This record gives sequence, structure tokens and C-alpha cells, in this order.
Amino acid sequence: MKASDIAALLNEPACAHNAKSKSGCARAQPGATAGGCAFDGAQISLLPVADVAHIVHGPIACAGNSWDNRGTRSTGPTLFKIGLTTDLTEQDVIMGRGEKRLFYSIKQAIDNYRPAAVFVYNTCVPALTGDDLVAVCKAAQDRWNVPVVPVDAAGFYGNKNMGNRIAGETMLNYVVGTREPEPPPVDPLRPDLKVHDINLIGEYNIAGEMWHVMPLFDELGLRMLCALSGDTRYREIQTMHRAEVSMVVCSRAQLNVARKLQERYGIPWFEGSFYGVTDTSNALRDFARLLQDPELTARTEALISREESRMHELLKPWRARLEGKRVLLYTGGVKSWSIVSALQDLGMKVVASGTKKSTEEDKERIRQLMGEDARLFDEGSPRALLNVAEEYHVDMLVAGGRNMYTAIKARLPFLDINQEREHGYAGYQGMLELARQLTRTLESPVWRAVRAPAPWQDSLEITS
Repeated sequence: MKASDIAALLNEPACAHNAKSKSGCARAQPGATAGGCAFDGAQISLLPVADVAHIVHGPIACAGNSWDNRGTRSTGPTLFKIGLTTDLTEQDVIMGRGEKRLFYSIKQAIDNYRPAAVFVYNTCVPALTGDDLVAVCKAAQDRWNVPVVPVDAAGFYGNKNMGNRIAGETMLNYVVGTREPEPPPVDPLRPDLKVHDINLIGEYNIAGEMWHVMPLFDELGLRMLCALSGDTRYREIQTMHRAEVSMVVCSRAQLNVARKLQERYGIPWFEGSFYGVTDTSNALRDFARLLQDPELTARTEALISREESRMHELLKPWRARLEGKRVLLYTGGVKSWSIVSALQDLGMKVVASGTKKSTEEDKERIRQLMGEDARLFDEGSPRALLNVAEEYHVDMLVAGGRNMYTAIKARLPFLDINQEREHGYAGYQGMLELARQLTRTLESPVWRAVRAPAPWQDSLEITS
């Protein structure tokens, strides 16, 4: 990838941060990509495309876990779970065999799995040795008549957010607009229903939570052409240019996709969240607002009224048990504000929130939700988290899986909110699941047991 292309991705006009900074987003500094490089960001953005063979061109270590490295779910193919890599060795680099090895790796993937397409991810080593990724992919595509897409996202290009943007840019340049969608099916029960086509951008179907939202779309007459990229097929990405509205789902890193779809195809977009009753209702209203269909607006308001009333009754017993509980939230990016909204819907009090990967706009949203006195912190070391937990007398920690053992050692109830989780929390139904898991976590008898004095401590006191 050219330096000018990287600079263009860093200077994203739709990003609020760039409106305040003439130089755009910060360039990667030495060590800044630890825990998430551009390759990592690009790969996890596109891995949920279920019927594609995903080949990592580089040393075996770049492939990481080779089976199901993200908690995304699929209704069909499982090819995306299989880790494929060219496994470059020192001898391949010395002898200049990288391009040849990649070419035959693509052939092997096509012969063995018959994928709808092949995505090839560049890494640091072949980028430094000068392998021509684009040329090899084009030659393989011409030879075997299967789309082969080069995802040039070497790790040293930048951080994980940069990789997210590169992934979106690659889809726009190589895939979007290469096929027309089929006409929407006619519902025999509602033959006069006007169907509107939509996109979701930055939705990865973690723990199947997108499936909580799909029935709402079906009822409203919204056909999802593509969710980039949860439970997605290659042919769906090809048709994104025919959507009437796009929604960026809690992922500011892919604003470039929404903006360029609007510039090239006139598709309006908005940013929203499906976490919490309030945000789910707002997202559905935004679809109706941008589509400007009075009948859709009426259906949307009727659905929201029904679902909010239903959820009010279903959440009532859970809310009574969660009311006033104090939560320390430490999670990356926009989840830092979308989860705040969901927890507040349950009557819980978020006393502090981590903002390590949050933009300035994300932080402003947190302040609006939590108040100007909200405690925001970037430091996420175990000691820092425990200090905040002790200072604010929190009842539980809601964070990513890597913080689980910190909470357990501190005998603090913990709920995993990141991609490793087993439960989906999106939509109205997901809100009910979130309330159930929060309550189960807080009321687990294990916390009472581990906080009590050990049996032998009482006997030692009597003896002494």
C-alpha cells in the first residue's frame, strides 16, 4: 500500500477527531501496534464473511489461533473458521519464494474448499520483502476464475483501527458494485408491503446477537442487503451499492465505508447502536426517518410501542434486583458509551468508564450519559482498575475477557462484554439476556463464599 493511501485513510473526513486536527488521526508510533496491528484489524473485520477462504500471507505466527478466533456466528458455511496461511519460513524469504508459495496456496484453497472468493491478507514480512500481492491475486483470479481479493494491511501500517479502515476500503475497491441484488421477495401475507434495502456496517454478529435484530427488520419491511461483515456471504458485499440507507453499528473505524457509499452511490447513513432499549428504538426510528416512508414510520412507531411495553414488563423483576448497583465499565471503542446506555436502562449506575480506544466523540457521549462528573480513565492495568473499583465501591466489573482474572483475584463479580462472550446482548431480546446475565453474575453464591473468612481462621482465633 502506498504512503499516500495510508495518509488518506488516516485523514477521514467523517471522523469528528479529524475535524479538530489538521493532520488527521495520529500516525503509529514504535510499539503502538502492540495488542492490535493493522493486519489484526483488517483480518477480524473480514473474517466473519462465511463463504470466503481467508489466507494469511506470512509466517505461521501471524495466523494466531487457526480456528474460530472471534465469537461470530454463521447460519451456514463454516469455512471462515478455518485458518489458512502460506506459512513463510526463513528459507522462503532468503530464496524469494513468497509469491510462488502464495500462488499455489490460493490454488490449494480453491481446490479443497471451493470458496465463493479468496481473501489474501498481507503481513509485515512479505510487505518488507516486496511481494507483489496485487499481481499474484490477479494472476490467480484469471487462472482459476474465482475472485481473489488482496487485503494489503501489513502490521506496521498502523494500529487496529487503521486495519479496519483498510478492510473497508478493500471491499469498496474490489467487491462492492460487482453484482446486482435479486428483487425483494413478496410476502404472501403482506403483498402490498414496500420493502426497503439497508446495510449494516461494523456489525459482526458476535454470539449471534444480530439475529435478535433481524426479526424486527423483517416485520418492518427492511431487507438487509449486507451486514459488513457478520454472517455475511461474498455475494452480499457485492450488492451494498444498492441499499437505500446504511447504519454504522458502533464502529467509527469504518466510517470511510459509509461515507464513500454516500459519495459514490448517494446512500445516506447514520451511526447507531442496538445495545439497550432506548438505543434500539432510536436506531429503528433513524431508518424510518432517512427512508421517508410514512407507512414505514407508522409501522416503526407501532413496533417500538409494543416492544418497549413488553420489555418494561419483562425487565421489571430484573430491574428490581439490579437497581442502584454500581458498575465499573472497561471496554474499548464505542462500546464504552453504548453499554453505558444499556446499563442505565436497567437502573444501574456506571460510576467510571475506560476510554482507551474511544474517540473524543465517544467520550463526549459518555459525559452526556453519565454527567460531567463522570470518571473517565485510559490506564487499564490491573492495579489501576482495582484502585478505581475500590475508590468507587463498585459492585461489579464489566470488561473484556483479559480482565477476568483481575476481577476474580479481587473477588469482584465480572461480566465479559467483548467478542469472546457466549451471549448476544443486541436488540430488545438481547437486553433481556443482558439483564439475566448481570443478575446471575451479581447474585452468584460464589462471591459470598470467597469473601467469607476461611474456616480455619476462626479456629486459629479461638486457639490463640
